[in-house]
Amino acid sequence: MYRYKRQNKCFKQGLGDGVILILMKIPPGEFLMGAPETAPESFDSQRPQHRVRLEPFFMGCYPVTQAQWRVVANYPQVERDLDPNPSRFTGENRPVENVSWDYATEFCKRLSAKTGREYCLPSEAEWEYACRSGMETPFHFGETITTELANYNGNYPFNDNEGSQGEYRKTTTEVGSFPANEWGLHDMHGNVWEWCEDDWHDNYEGAPNDGTAWIEENRTGTGRVFRGGSYFSNPGHCSSAFRDNGTRITLINDMGFRVVCHLPFP
Repeated sequence: MYRYKRQNKCFKQGLGDGVILILMKIPPGEFLMGAPETAPESFDSQRPQHRVRLEPFFMGCYPVTQAQWRVVANYPQVERDLDPNPSRFTGENRPVENVSWDYATEFCKRLSAKTGREYCLPSEAEWEYACRSGMETPFHFGETITTELANYNGNYPFNDNEGSQGEYRKTTTEVGSFPANEWGLHDMHGNVWEWCEDDWHDNYEGAPNDGTAWIEENRTGTGRVFRGGSYFSNPGHCSSAFRDNGTRITLINDMGFRVVCHLPFP
């Protein structure tokens, strides 16, 4: 265990070749998931709001980087091949992108097999809880967003507020280029979309309230959830509550992921 600058604990997982994966400890707690009808740029898919209670877990401080991906892509295969260099915008410390849900879960399976720890994609509830880090506002830093705080398409203002327009970088940025939230997580808004474990549901009617992933018995034709927005997204799509979905084989150059690890450690 190490102390993070915000007095949060983190765990460092060595991957090999001098590459490490930093995971922040997310505390247990309860939060109101989703968005009310009064929330700006919100959708019915984010409703009804519902209380969710979560146990502690560890979550990647950053989206998985290209250096981390390359090391794990050379671990023994579990179910499918992995391209060690799938990204369009190259850089060791940039997030890996152009990664499907299937490839992201293969990464988790290889990492789990190598380390003996349970690594997986976050559930939707875990992702939103960790993103909000105790905040009820649309973004973990407040009511609005600027391109000084996140990497998204700044040509579009949030909630028609022209003062929130800014830079459109048209590319990913190195992880950690923008301020972390209160639990030490970077890039939860923008940069790359992040896959979650859950199957897509059109709204939260019947959603679990214990933080687990919402998975159908037959997943053959279901979409998979992704969160957080990207460098290409308008600001509303980067909010804590926004959710969307793609097929398990969707490949886009603004699609990445981060991992979680559940307690107890072996």
